[in-house]
Amino acid sequence: MNHAMIAQALFEALAQTDDQRVRALCSPAMLLRQNGGKPMDLETLLRFNRRVHGVVSGFRYEEAICAETDNGFVEEHAVRGTLRDGSLIDFAACIVAEVREGQVISVREYVDTAAAAPMLAALAASK
Repeated sequence: MNHAMIAQALFEALAQTDDQRVRALCSPAMLLRQNGGKPMDLETLLRFNRRVHGVVSGFRYEEAICAETDNGFVEEHAVRGTLRDGSLIDFAACIVAEVREGQVISVREYVDTAAAAPMLAALAASK
């Protein structure tokens, strides 16, 4: 599986909350940082993903543009779905990932925090 295929499979698995598939695609030691924040390990990412799906129905990634790099991939995509109050979320994300031996080992995710604010507020309220 090349790096672009790994990216596609990873985002499909996250959109479908397929934890088993995400674990197969990621190293158990994988770390993710969102907008340079505190790193999340794989299990924290999976919990976060389930929380997102709890407040956003129809959560999905669309309009993906993926470029392979020597050691991973860079992907831009739109994050979309519907919050419980019926409002739509639609914000841009850029992901820089490193892949080693067929598994994602690190992810740096950058999102448009102003556009993502309604989803972030819904997540904060759901704690």
